[in-house]
Amino acid sequence: MARTARFLGISLLGLALTGCVTQEKYNALKLDRDALAEQLGKAQSDAIAARTEADAYKTQLGNVNASGGNLAALTSNLQQQLASLQSQYDDLNRRYMDAMNRPMGAAPLPPELTNTLQTFANQNPELVEFDAARGMVKFKSDVTFASGDATVTGRAKEVIAKFAAILNSPAASSYELLVAGHTDNMRVSNPNTIAKGHKNNWYLSSHRAIAVADELMSQNVSQQRIGVIGYAEQRPIASNSSETGRSQNRRVEVLILPSQIRGAGSASVGGEKPVRPNNLNKDAMTNIDKSPVNK
Repeated sequence: MARTARFLGISLLGLALTGCVTQEKYNALKLDRDALAEQLGKAQSDAIAARTEADAYKTQLGNVNASGGNLAALTSNLQQQLASLQSQYDDLNRRYMDAMNRPMGAAPLPPELTNTLQTFANQNPELVEFDAARGMVKFKSDVTFASGDATVTGRAKEVIAKFAAILNSPAASSYELLVAGHTDNMRVSNPNTIAKGHKNNWYLSSHRAIAVADELMSQNVSQQRIGVIGYAEQRPIASNSSETGRSQNRRVEVLILPSQIRGAGSASVGGEKPVRPNNLNKDAMTNIDKSPVNK
């Protein structure tokens, strides 16, 4: 009897052990199955994404093939726009150089306007200079803008508003305006300046000229009268070997020029908007930069 009981106990223990092994195998198989299901789901998602991307490429290719006849026209149109911008730039540059090379003693502006502009400059000497021989008002960048920036200061806005009132007066309303930005020869290197889009002196000078032009337009000076150009450090008026000279070179000039359009009522320039030099590829002109680093 005791032997029978011992046998049954061993048999039950064996069954119990057999049941434990079966459960472990089941759990392992379940884990394998779940992993395979997950891999299958990912593979299906990847396949759907790949098919969607392939369809998008096919659509793009179809559009390119369908518009193949328009590509040549688009290229031609872009070339014409570039040629037009270059022509405007060349014209502004020519007019600027003509004004700079005007013989001393010449009087480009009538006496009434000259006297008004001289009084304006005398009243704001910390910010403005007036060159009567060239018909040019010069804004000092160190006061008009913060260092490495192209945002017009509050004080400069007040002075530009007074200048705009003169430009809109009957004595000046028949004249066009050329806004020219200049910098010193210190290469732009400040990350904050670059982050604002002033990647080099071409950009900084152009953006400052545009800022002054925008401020004039905000004071109701017609954009049809305004041209904008940036010269970077290419037109110094003083030596860049000293801080005094560099400060003089950092400037925005506004040249007051006779209208070249026949029958221009209030100095209209044929509906042309201001020339924005950043539309021209100045990057090609900045590959070799030997100027010192400061900004």
